[in-house]
Amino acid sequence: HARLALLPGTFWRGGFGIVAAVVMYDFCDYWLHRTSHESSLFWAAHAVHHQSEHFNFSTALRQESFYSVMGAPFFLPMALAGVPTAQYALAGAVVLLYQFWIHTEHIGRLGWLDRVFSTPSNHRVHHAVNPGYLDRNYGAIFVIWDRLFGSFAEETEPCVYGTVKPLASWNPLAAVGQFYAELWRRMRATPRLADKLRVLVKSPGWMPPGVAPSDIPAERRLSQPRFDPPASGWARLAAIAVFTLTAAAAGLWLWVADDLGAAANLAATAALAAGLWFAGWLLSRRA
Repeated sequence: HARLALLPGTFWRGGFGIVAAVVMYDFCDYWLHRTSHESSLFWAAHAVHHQSEHFNFSTALRQESFYSVMGAPFFLPMALAGVPTAQYALAGAVVLLYQFWIHTEHIGRLGWLDRVFSTPSNHRVHHAVNPGYLDRNYGAIFVIWDRLFGSFAEETEPCVYGTVKPLASWNPLAAVGQFYAELWRRMRATPRLADKLRVLVKSPGWMPPGVAPSDIPAERRLSQPRFDPPASGWARLAAIAVFTLTAAAAGLWLWVADDLGAAANLAATAALAAGLWFAGWLLSRRA
C-alpha cells in the first residue's frame, strides 16, 4: 500500500527483476548483519550463530533468536520499492541458502571470487575472534558491500572460532540467553538510566562506567582450548538418541503446528527445549 511505483510490477517477475530483488535483499541484509554486531541488543539475538568453536555446516544451522522480528524493518526499503511478496520471499531464500556452503574449512582461497563474493575464506574471517578479524565481512552473497563500507578483512592467519566470551556449555537455553543475561547484568550494575539504555544500543563490548569487563584478553582467548568436557561412551550414545528423537519430534510438530492451539504449541515448545537441554546435559561434566 505504501510502495513507490517506480517500476511496473511485471519487472519484478522477470529475470532481471528477480536478480535485482536478490541484490537488494543482500544489501539490506548487510546492514542488518552489521547492526547485529555493532549494537548489543541485536547481538544478543545474533550471538548464538557465532558461539560454535568449530566452523562447519552445523554452524550455519545455528539460527538466531528474535532475529526475524528485530530484522524486519531493515527490509522495508524493498517494500517501498514495490518488490512483490513472492519475489521478496524468493530473494530471502536465495540469500539464506547461499550462506550454507560458505561455512566450511575444506575450501581454500578462490582467487577473484574472494574479491566479489562472500566465500568460505571471507566467512571464516567473519566467525573468528582474532583481534584483526572481529566485526568484518558481513556480506551474505556479495563481499563488495564490505569493501565499499570499510568492513572487509582478508584471511591472513589461522582463525580461532567462537565468541570473545566463550559459551562453554552444551545447554541450548544458556546459548540463547547468554548475552541477554550479560546485558541484564550490566544494566543492573549501573545506576544511571541513560547508561542502562546505552547498554542496549551501544556496541557489545561497551561497559557502563564502573562496570568491570567480562571478556577474556585476546592473547588468552586465542590460546584457549575448545570446550569439550569428557563424556562416557554411553552418555554420547544416549545424547545422539535423544537429539535424534527431538529432531524427529520437531519435524512432526512443525507439520501440525498450524492446527494446534496456543497451549499445545507452548507445551510442544517446552518439551523440545527440555529434550535439547537433556542432550546437552548428557554431554556435560555433571553427567
